[in-house]
Amino acid sequence: MPAVDHYRPVSLWLDQLDEALTPRPSLPGHRDADVAIIGAGYTGLWTAYHLLAIDPTLRVVLLESEIAGFGASGRNGGWCSAIFPASLAKVARVATRAGASDGREAAKRLQRTLHDLVPDIGRIAASEGIDCSFVQGGYLSVARNPAQLARARAEVAEASDWGFGDDHELLDASGVERHARVAGALGGTWTPHCAALDPARLVRGLARAVEGRGATIYEQTTVQGFGPGLVVTDRGLVRAERVILATEGYTAALAGQQRRIAPIYSLMTATEPLPESVWSEIGLAGRPTFNDGRHLVVYGQRTADGRIAFGGRGAPYHFGSRVSRAFDQNPGVHAMLQGTLRELFPALRDVSFTHTWGGNLGVPRDWFPTATFDPRTGLGFAGGYVGDGVSTSALAGRTLAALMTGDDPDALGSLPIANHRSPSWEPEPFRWLGVNGVTAVMTRADASEARTGRPSRAASAFWKLVGE
Repeated sequence: MPAVDHYRPVSLWLDQLDEALTPRPSLPGHRDADVAIIGAGYTGLWTAYHLLAIDPTLRVVLLESEIAGFGASGRNGGWCSAIFPASLAKVARVATRAGASDGREAAKRLQRTLHDLVPDIGRIAASEGIDCSFVQGGYLSVARNPAQLARARAEVAEASDWGFGDDHELLDASGVERHARVAGALGGTWTPHCAALDPARLVRGLARAVEGRGATIYEQTTVQGFGPGLVVTDRGLVRAERVILATEGYTAALAGQQRRIAPIYSLMTATEPLPESVWSEIGLAGRPTFNDGRHLVVYGQRTADGRIAFGGRGAPYHFGSRVSRAFDQNPGVHAMLQGTLRELFPALRDVSFTHTWGGNLGVPRDWFPTATFDPRTGLGFAGGYVGDGVSTSALAGRTLAALMTGDDPDALGSLPIANHRSPSWEPEPFRWLGVNGVTAVMTRADASEARTGRPSRAASAFWKLVGE
């Protein structure tokens, strides 16, 4: 069994937990259950939570290869947002193809559901006694060149066209400054539908909450295979009428799932706690989450203990969808992130960085999350959040619970994510070439736009291709 401190270096969030990270007991041998859930991150825990809210008599078992919250749930940027990785237009098309009578209305209902979900997660955390530093301070996206500003204007216009104009504010430079003093800001957008939180405290609290409702979590238990009615682990068999795969970026490690989800690495860094003199130069007083409008995504928040936690893409995809602790560190990418943060906030020029980490996130081929359950086989899956999983995983878990039990007063089973099936990723080496090729294109696009101020045609073509 790993030492207690084995998991603390995984992220700032796990390092700061005031609990021992001693793994729970492993599966002690063969076991029967009503529901077996593979993975004890957000998706698996939210699914268990809502299942047991519907039927407290269910025997729910969660199987986790490490500890609850080891994966993306304990490493992410701490954005609980209403962002969905696909555009509303794409959601409408998907809904229409799936048989919705009004695809546009289906897309709008999904967006309204996500808006409501953000404060709901805060309420659930409070009701369960989970102190995860939840503050709904909104989301600020800053435009620092004319190309980014044009996209900001288009985003707000699109939101208005869909009936969400009141939820998206177009900012000029002074409007941005009310939230944060970002160097070179020309304008931006702001929406209230995002909260900053401590993701590890949320996932660890959820684990205790589902245990309190009667679920059993077995850690240090590696799943080797699964099928209708059965999960095979290195510690024994679990026989269950319903089996749910909730492994997100680790899905490709399971036999038969290699092309279902591509694990894409996102890396993070965190400053030391900042003095008030620095915060007076930066702003972020209301703890809004923030980024700028570049194509290669970056994301940040002011933490409850006065740091900035900042992350972004740029790390390579690894051939064969490989996942490794070794990939959590990339000095070049971490240096780039630290340089970008200092570029945004020059007041950080003399500040030290105390933590660097990373992890993978799950990307389906069509960039469209899903929660699916087949009552004929008893098999279910949820995931593919493309980095927007803190809130979307909660919706997926609630949707899975509704699909599995038929108890669905909110008609979650008719949302566009319900029973959506993404196409498979291409086999290697095409997957490796495609994903890393896109990263290279976006890197060049951002450099070109920063230099010329003109939108990148290559990046625009890519976003059109994926239907964003």
